[in-house]
Amino acid sequence: MDLLPNMKSSPAVEREKRAAAAVDSVAVNMGKVHGSLAHAGKVRGQTPKVTKQDKKKKPHGCVHKRMQYNRRFVTVVVGFGKKRGPNSSEK
Repeated sequence: MDLLPNMKSSPAVEREKRAAAAVDSVAVNMGKVHGSLAHAGKVRGQTPKVTKQDKKKKPHGCVHKRMQYNRRFVTVVVGFGKKRGPNSSEK
């Protein structure tokens, strides 16, 4: 691997060689993390099919902006404690 065998290598080169050797040994000793591909899609295949329900269409444009404004600023409940986020399910 050395191009010039009679020249001394610097400590940085020695560190690089040791690091490369360590990476190689780690790659050999690593185990499997996930299952085999034979089990792929198992859970999705087991779940029962539920048909989608009809939903009311969402408003667009200025109507939607008015809804956002009302939700964020007008109907805000002021209470004690930490402020709730927009996706909070607590009542």
